[in-house]
Amino acid sequence: MSTKDNPLRDPRDKRLPRVAGPCVLVLFGVTGDLSRKKLLPAIYDLANRGLLPPGFALVGFARRDWDNQDFRQIAYESVKQHARTPFREDVWRHLSEGMHFVPGEFGDPGAFDALAMAVKELDTTRGTGGNYAFYLSIPPKFFPQVVEQLQRSGLAEHDRTSWRRVVIEKPFGHDLTSAVELNDTVHRVFPEESIFRIDHYLGKETVQNILALRFANTMFEPIWNRSYVDHVQITMAEDIGIGGRAGYYDGIGAARDVIQNHLLQLLALTAMEEPTSFSAEAVRAEKSKILSSVRLPDELGLATARGQYSAGWQGGVKVRGYLEEEGIPPDSRTETYAAIKMEIDNRRWAGVPFYLRTGKRLSRRVTEVAMIFQQAPHLPFSQTDTEELGENALVMRVQPDEGITVRFGSKVPGTSMEIRDVNMDFAYGESFTESSPEAYERLLLDVLIGDPPLFPRQTEVELSWKILDPVTEYWASKPKVEQYKSGGYGPAGADELMARDGRAWRRI
Repeated sequence: MSTKDNPLRDPRDKRLPRVAGPCVLVLFGVTGDLSRKKLLPAIYDLANRGLLPPGFALVGFARRDWDNQDFRQIAYESVKQHARTPFREDVWRHLSEGMHFVPGEFGDPGAFDALAMAVKELDTTRGTGGNYAFYLSIPPKFFPQVVEQLQRSGLAEHDRTSWRRVVIEKPFGHDLTSAVELNDTVHRVFPEESIFRIDHYLGKETVQNILALRFANTMFEPIWNRSYVDHVQITMAEDIGIGGRAGYYDGIGAARDVIQNHLLQLLALTAMEEPTSFSAEAVRAEKSKILSSVRLPDELGLATARGQYSAGWQGGVKVRGYLEEEGIPPDSRTETYAAIKMEIDNRRWAGVPFYLRTGKRLSRRVTEVAMIFQQAPHLPFSQTDTEELGENALVMRVQPDEGITVRFGSKVPGTSMEIRDVNMDFAYGESFTESSPEAYERLLLDVLIGDPPLFPRQTEVELSWKILDPVTEYWASKPKVEQYKSGGYGPAGADELMARDGRAWRRI
């Protein structure tokens, strides 16, 4: 693959790829779905694009009675099934030679001593230079054990010629208190600049394009404010249920799983002021300002909605309800749909509501940010001329149909002045020949390079919990969770939330 076609090339010189330096990536929880479906294929794709150095090694750590060959076979199957780039035997051969497996429990000092010996041996045999990244693809309850063992075994220590980094998957706690405790635990071993909190949405090209759309174009900035915007809708809808995630999902719910991280990050990127640069500190500073300005309405009962999917039809197939899913208690009050109205107390957005919603078992899968504009103050047409005219909208589609839609009114061909809404579309797949890297490709490469702009820092995590905690505490005091049919558009309470403001959700 030429550097011209490389979507992960060095931003400082478009002719040069961003190649990681010598290092070891240690995957904890390597037997889980995330590793098999996302991380291992992404590592191969990076290697196939020529973005991993010869001095790269991958070490898996898990509670399995495997040897190196067993691990390589599992990785091979994952790559063959889920990799996005073509399989090349020479790339796989070199990558697999640097794959090693260390069996053990998270609380077993002997296993971590064996891990320390393994990575030090790779420094010699593979030339990894003493640079280690530890990816904790494990439940947060095991973080304290793992980071303490990394410290005890000396794996977290480094000198001036090497580095150590730790990668944490969401959820970053389950409320503000637990998030602070989690951060304190990790900070006892790793400094903030060595902690990479992964929100895979921030690795998506379409999410990063929000910043490009806003700050690379002069046509949008003059209308990106309360003078022209009526409201903003941020949606992440899924057409699937919880699958086999009952043990994780029940007790967490849609708001903690999606709104606290993905949707509040999308809100911050949409509403933030222009940063002084696109350095990590400058971007994070503007996002933090927005998150600290978010205000919830006083009456949470009127500004929030939640629900659980019930049995119904999805894609022509009969599906069961949440309370019928395996592993879910019949009296569970965990929401699978959440909608929240928020406002931002600053000069740009004062009085503009932001509506965030997410849900499972909805009619289709879509993630988007929709900027809905105010209607024209005066329409010099008769009412019948404009009866099919809605509000102008700018819709940034994150997935699956990545792109941007602009909705505006246009005259219908004919002798009368009839105006109707039309759409103007930009689609990534039609406009660019470069393939978009998978989110984990971009984020893994950034970890190995040490490039932090796409990773939320501790301040952002804690501000997000400060926003969400009052909502989940309010819901905890209410015994009833509204039911909604699978394959539909969500609970009636969510429509009522919008109707009270004289608005309506965009159709999923």
